[in-house]
Amino acid sequence: MSKLIQRLLVFAIGLPAVLSIVYFLPFRHHLVANIAVICASGIGAVEFAEMLSRKSRAVPRVEAVLLGALLPIAATLKVSFGFSGEWELFAISAAALWILSSRVLSVKHELDLVAERVFTAFSILVYPGSFMLWIVRLNADPNATILLLLFLLMVFGNDSMAWAMGMAFGKGNRGIIPASPNKSLAGFIGGLATSVGLGIVAALLFPSVFPSVNVAAPLGGALLGFFCGLAAIVGDLAESAIKRSVDIKDSGGIIPGRGGLLDSIDSITFAAPVFLAAFAFLFRA
Repeated sequence: MSKLIQRLLVFAIGLPAVLSIVYFLPFRHHLVANIAVICASGIGAVEFAEMLSRKSRAVPRVEAVLLGALLPIAATLKVSFGFSGEWELFAISAAALWILSSRVLSVKHELDLVAERVFTAFSILVYPGSFMLWIVRLNADPNATILLLLFLLMVFGNDSMAWAMGMAFGKGNRGIIPASPNKSLAGFIGGLATSVGLGIVAALLFPSVFPSVNVAAPLGGALLGFFCGLAAIVGDLAESAIKRSVDIKDSGGIIPGRGGLLDSIDSITFAAPVFLAAFAFLFRA
């Protein structure tokens, strides 16, 4: 089976499955979706750790999973189970204490590697976990189902249209970003336009969710789509730059036709905090 067919099958099956989880299982502020975020963040952290290990000291898989999942777990305790307190901050402090104190026990001939290992571990704590926790935080909103569906459609619609437009019209305008030379200007424009269009449609269909606060609702929806779509593009390019720097094509092989899980959530990670911040400013401030 060709990679193209695999990619299309994964998209045709995976996207409806993800959207169904959001739409049909909203109980406890989308607990099932939050658990999926925790799992994705943990697996993505392992893939990121293995990428970094090509140029720096490796972090054990168990530690990478825990560092990647820790912040989404902390957010889920608050959002889905009503735990009070700054659990995300507690999680960051606990992780930092572990990272620093566990390296104290390094044997003598490895002491010169401590700084490198600490830097690698902190990098894994930040990416993707500190980005993915914002999806969980988004689920605390009273209109979480609509917002989460819109967010996912903006990101995946951006990626899909960018691919389609690149295939159709990108022949003479590729290579503008060295980190990802196969990406085209036509793809960037098509993907961004898709996110903007979805934002406008959502604002018109759900005026109670997207009220005219700071700007008119359609303009606010367009701006929400623009910032979310732009962040999704940057997230994809950022991971491409990291992969190119360590001389690999994919972060892993867990998803047929797409590579690793991090290859599929790289756009989501960057877009999540931007979407939530833009939504709060445009429709809540």
